[in-house]
Amino acid sequence: MFKSCLINVSQSVASSSRSSLHTSAVLNARLSSKQARHEKISKVQARINYKLAVDAQREYAVLGHRPGQDHKWRSCALAKVIITEDALYSDSVPEIIHSPEGDIELPPHLSFGITERSKELLFKVLPPLSAQEGVTKFSENVVSEMQEAMETEKTKASMFAKVIDLRNANAKGLAFENRRHCIKLFSPPGNPFDTGRPEVQAALLTIQIRGLWKHLLAFRKDIDNRRGLRQLVHKRAKILKYLRRLDRDRYEAILPQLGLDAASVEGELVV
Repeated sequence: MFKSCLINVSQSVASSSRSSLHTSAVLNARLSSKQARHEKISKVQARINYKLAVDAQREYAVLGHRPGQDHKWRSCALAKVIITEDALYSDSVPEIIHSPEGDIELPPHLSFGITERSKELLFKVLPPLSAQEGVTKFSENVVSEMQEAMETEKTKASMFAKVIDLRNANAKGLAFENRRHCIKLFSPPGNPFDTGRPEVQAALLTIQIRGLWKHLLAFRKDIDNRRGLRQLVHKRAKILKYLRRLDRDRYEAILPQLGLDAASVEGELVV
């Protein structure tokens, strides 16, 4: 009798200990582990959100517009005048020049600073003069000689057009053409190459800033160029603030032409 009671008591104590072990202790351990995981995830998410906010502020100071507002840059005057690498190789429709010796195909973009006046002289005026210069004596074969000379000049003009194609230039040649277009766009009518004008300097810096920002997106560990980007952004802001003190109307007119917001120039700039 005593032995059976002792067995029953031991079984009840064991069952109660097992129930307490598997209900309270394990449950509390699981809850604490879940809370720790949630806290860790929330801290990681907070760090990610902070990094995204800092990156957005940095991008705003560099590009001049909020993320998702790329239409401001695409619709501004500066974006329409510069030539990007994608546009350079996608524009494949040639320009046709009609001349007495035949049609000459010109590439969409020319290098070496060739203007419209130079293009007219090179491909409309010069070939007929060179063909006439080749025929020096009047004879019965003068017509055939003239036709042959004009065909030769047409071939020369077509070959020269391929030489001055901007697609043959390197990055420096493309940057030179973009600077030339930028200076011409923002210079006053009386002085088409006024490089000291604040609008011209701000536009040239904007081109450099966007090119350097594109480079840093591909090479994020380039610390030296990141420091150079920071200097260019602050230099542009300094020039635009000077223009604001000089002439408020010119300052308000140049910002949309560069695709910039006023808040990206004024105040603290985090780059």
